[in-house]
Amino acid sequence: MRTQCKTERLELQGFDRRKLVLENSGTVNSSDAGLLLLGKIEQQHGIIRKLVSCFIDHREISLVKHSLESLLTQRIFGLVQGYEDLVDHDSLREDPLFQYVCGTPNRLLAGKSTLNRLELGMEAHNSKEGRYIPISWNVEKIEELLCEIFLESFNNPPDELILDFDATDLPIYGEQEQRFYHGYYRKHCYLPLYVFCNGFPLIARLRPSYDEACEGTEEILESLVDRIRSRFPKAKIIFRADGGFCREDIMKLAEELKIGYIVGFSGNSRLYDITAAHLQEAKAIYNAKSDKSKPGRVFQSFQYKTHDSWSIDRRVIAKLEFSSRGSNSRFIVTNLDGQSQALYEEVYCGRGDMENRIKEQKNELFSMRVSTHWTSSNQLRLLFSVFAHVYYLILQQGLNVTEDPKRKNMPGTLRLKFMKVAATVKITTRRIWVKLPESFPYWDIWRRLILELA
Repeated sequence: MRTQCKTERLELQGFDRRKLVLENSGTVNSSDAGLLLLGKIEQQHGIIRKLVSCFIDHREISLVKHSLESLLTQRIFGLVQGYEDLVDHDSLREDPLFQYVCGTPNRLLAGKSTLNRLELGMEAHNSKEGRYIPISWNVEKIEELLCEIFLESFNNPPDELILDFDATDLPIYGEQEQRFYHGYYRKHCYLPLYVFCNGFPLIARLRPSYDEACEGTEEILESLVDRIRSRFPKAKIIFRADGGFCREDIMKLAEELKIGYIVGFSGNSRLYDITAAHLQEAKAIYNAKSDKSKPGRVFQSFQYKTHDSWSIDRRVIAKLEFSSRGSNSRFIVTNLDGQSQALYEEVYCGRGDMENRIKEQKNELFSMRVSTHWTSSNQLRLLFSVFAHVYYLILQQGLNVTEDPKRKNMPGTLRLKFMKVAATVKITTRRIWVKLPESFPYWDIWRRLILELA
């Protein structure tokens, strides 16, 4: 039963001559009307309903108060709404809209302790002490589900799909499992491997930071290519990554799979000698410019083979640049056909969009909250953030229909505009009454959006 709060009145000096009177007696009883948008997405796509199949519920069903689907909905929707901590749910469990979208209207949702047992289920499973196992999960099935959701999002077969691979740091501050100091990042951290395609997260695999950035790439790449080709056999697939993934085994696998690749390549003395004449050309172009704010730039393409590590000659593209700061040479390796400048600037540099998606994961969807002691539960938290991201991507697609399709709204912007909306909620036998404020500035867009998702 909902706690009845005592009404209080505060009288303060206002911002003009009038007194400011505050009371907690308003009829608004939810600050998260955007949950209705999430509920419509779930109703249409069944994302969490499918996610449930990746978990095993070992609890005694007759004693269960909160279903697995309700727990997952509560946790992931909470992340979307901006509630990163489990303790937040001790208050959110009373929110009538949260109860409604979780399928338990007029009934308290799970508290922090129950949600904590959800996240720590695998620790009991892996324990040698034979502890009670509440809930366990299969990471491989969850990754397969993400790929399935992505492939089902296409109305027509795509002509080309670019798989972006990258590693990032997730700082840790306690004595977590697989804790390790990373020299490049100068901190103790995890080093998760992310894979995105068209901005959609396909893989978020948590790894210790003593692994190489490219650890596990071959297995993941082969698996993703098989799944994509089983659905879209004619789609052109391209592997794209920075210099940390420029390895003979990875490029050789891409050639065996008959897919394209374009990866960064670290410079060395041989490359600098090969490109020296073109760098001088870039310097001459810069010196001839009247506007010194823009560099002189030349692109060069040539066949290259390392002394030992590469089995065959491969195409290397060099971007040779000279500016007021001096020379700046960058290299990539690719098996793609096309003009050098276009491949570098339009194809390779396009991987910067993936870096923006990773920043959204870390800064706005709380993937950095890997604060449990165990790696497996931190992996689950990371995947929860990924699924929260999926809901935002679907919201963005709906906005592309109702708003300017060229306008990019980050998750934090979407949350501020459309998710954190006050509402008065009344639940009766036949109706769920939800009243939004008359002064809601984005009502027209919000209304069109929920109709688009319905």
